[in-house]
Amino acid sequence: MALTTKGRATRQRIIEGVSAHLRSDVPGTVTLDDIRAITGTSKGQLFHYFPSGKEELLLAVAHFEAERVLTDQQPHLDALTSWSAWSRWRDALVARYRAQGPQCPLGNLMDQVGTTPGAAEVAATLLTRWQRLVREGITTMQAQGLIDPALNADRAAAAFIAGIQGGVQMIRSTGDSTHLEAVVDILIDHLKAHHAEEA
Repeated sequence: MALTTKGRATRQRIIEGVSAHLRSDVPGTVTLDDIRAITGTSKGQLFHYFPSGKEELLLAVAHFEAERVLTDQQPHLDALTSWSAWSRWRDALVARYRAQGPQCPLGNLMDQVGTTPGAAEVAATLLTRWQRLVREGITTMQAQGLIDPALNADRAAAAFIAGIQGGVQMIRSTGDSTHLEAVVDILIDHLKAHHAEEA
């Protein structure tokens, strides 16, 4: 469906309105009536911009939230070229999830559209891109002689993503970022230790 500039802006406003609601303290399961109230749109407008209904809208919000996960870590995630850069990324990552607290918009969305076609792809694409960016940081440091070139960059990057996801789940359960901080710090120390062994 081709949209006018105004139409694209309206569609994006609906997506961002639902996203903001999912970041609140009381998202729960979102209904069409909730969405209409949150975004100030009619049922006709919602189906104009999202012909397949609520699931199509929530998938669009999921894409928005997935992109936001990576955007919130920039410019640090694209510039893991020194140990101070890794520290800046670590601090930005922890700050993002500490500010988010127990409410995880993307997690809430996946709970609601988990069986919808395309839902798994949203999460898988995010995690693949995230892991690739961490891996690129590791290989850049290896090329500079700051990390042992024998270290398996793919496995190390996978460990970061798995650890971060586990830490985020702990925040969702407890509201405490301690576990996330611990796993990222330990993994960065692991990278540094491989350099120290070579030195």
